[in-house]
Amino acid sequence: MLLYLRLLKESFAFALNALRNNKLRTLLSLLGVTIGIFSIIAVLAAVDSLDRRIASDLSGLDKNTIYLMKFSFGPSDIPKWKREQFPNVKYDEYIYLKGAMTNTAELGYQIFTKMENIKYDSKIVSDVNIVPVSHEFIDIQGLEFEKGRFYTESEANSATKVIVLGNDIATNLFEDADPIGKDVRLYGQRFTVIGVLAKKGAGLFGNSNDSAVFIPVNFVRQKFGDNNTSLTNVIIFKPVDGVDMEEYKAEISQKLRAYRGVKAGEIDNFFINVFSGFTDLIDGIIGSMKLGGWVISGFSLLVGGFGIANIMFVSVKERTHLIGIQKSLGAKNRFILFQFLFEAIILSVIGGAIGLLLVWGIAFGLTKALDFEFVLSLGNILLGTGLAGIIGLISGILPAISASRLDPVEAIRTGM
Repeated sequence: MLLYLRLLKESFAFALNALRNNKLRTLLSLLGVTIGIFSIIAVLAAVDSLDRRIASDLSGLDKNTIYLMKFSFGPSDIPKWKREQFPNVKYDEYIYLKGAMTNTAELGYQIFTKMENIKYDSKIVSDVNIVPVSHEFIDIQGLEFEKGRFYTESEANSATKVIVLGNDIATNLFEDADPIGKDVRLYGQRFTVIGVLAKKGAGLFGNSNDSAVFIPVNFVRQKFGDNNTSLTNVIIFKPVDGVDMEEYKAEISQKLRAYRGVKAGEIDNFFINVFSGFTDLIDGIIGSMKLGGWVISGFSLLVGGFGIANIMFVSVKERTHLIGIQKSLGAKNRFILFQFLFEAIILSVIGGAIGLLLVWGIAFGLTKALDFEFVLSLGNILLGTGLAGIIGLISGILPAISASRLDPVEAIRTGM
């Protein structure tokens, strides 16, 4: 064991000596490994950070949440002209399904509408995301509050002019003052603030709920009517845990078809979008990005491997005389083999470490500059180091074998 530790120490010294004596040649040889490790780990770190951000943004939603609407989350076999004829889901359908559906934990109604301005005294916030929803939304999305509350069922049904503010909206309108109980103007009318949501930070799909406000959906229905084509209505289902999703979707389809009078043999004139399908689509995109990163970076690692092999063959040639002396003094072939193999691995790991440092520096800079956290995880650091070590092992094996097989007499003579 002590022998191999000493061997490792000597190999590390030889690797550093190669860096000192042949700086340009060594750095150029390591450049391929550095770029390869940088490319792979940068892609993996970016994708992992993206994946973590998506998971954070969507953490409040159950993967089994279902969105019933006239549009599909993904590609559809139904022709576009036919999809455009699908009717909006209606509030009376929400009321019907709320009473007719089984195995349902929560069932809510939402309208997607355009951005609006919101005003308090002389302060105006523009392009506010207006979210008209029924009272069940708080339990469907798991909203968290900094202060106040969400509106009740009676407030929602009677279209009471109450409003829940996203954290950024509350800060921009009221600064340090308490907004609860104060009136803001929206749609030209006064709404009483009853709640402020907890700060979530900018989301991947917009600015999360920080830049949104929530109002009773019946207010928007009364103002714009149920047949307004500029609005998109959605019925949101949250089934109970453990339900068979295919059976649950079939129940939704059967009951809405019957309510709408869709005849047997005709296609559904609505889409049942399961939230897990959306997350699966994102997971597929992330997987493709990782695969693409590996393929592209693989070429850089291949070039880096050739560079390490080249510098090791040169090192063997330069130290032929020393190898001959070591062998004449009793050094075994295995000792010479490990000496050069360790040196190749150490050189490759140095190149990988430079690549990892570059990734860390860029991730740190982007995290500071952008409202997005880039994370270089311990797993990716270990992966990068391991890959660099494997590249060094593969690249150094042939030079190490050639060095270990040198005849001591010929080696001394050649080196003289």
